[in-house]
Amino acid sequence: MEVQPYVFFNGRCEEALDYYREKLGAEVTFKMRYKEAPPDAANQPRPGLEDKIMHSNVRMGSTSWMASDGNCDPAAAPMSGFSLSLTADDAASAERYFSALVDGGQVVMPFQPTFWSKGFGMVVDRFGLMWMVTVPDKP
Repeated sequence: MEVQPYVFFNGRCEEALDYYREKLGAEVTFKMRYKEAPPDAANQPRPGLEDKIMHSNVRMGSTSWMASDGNCDPAAAPMSGFSLSLTADDAASAERYFSALVDGGQVVMPFQPTFWSKGFGMVVDRFGLMWMVTVPDKP
């Protein structure tokens, strides 16, 4: 069994994927726009969404996750109830990732040593996605 996050960016998926690629080294391994879907009536977006991302696969390190623009609903609630946890190989990388995610975002918990980690911090990025950045406390 495998469980993968599927994140809906409510119209900002392409911008988010470009940002994560540039700042975190994410690799977009698949991307399909609504206009590229088979001409099945169930797959047709409302007018104006044809160029939005219907589905994408993202690879970061050894992890894969999925993303979409979703329904692009202006009344949609912000993302809540979950976060992505990014475990870095070392403190310098973790601080670099944390700083990249803070750019345009909001710090929830500053990156700092904790009793369980050499470094840990929480941030809601510019797209509304919460991240927990950590460095494992290796013996």
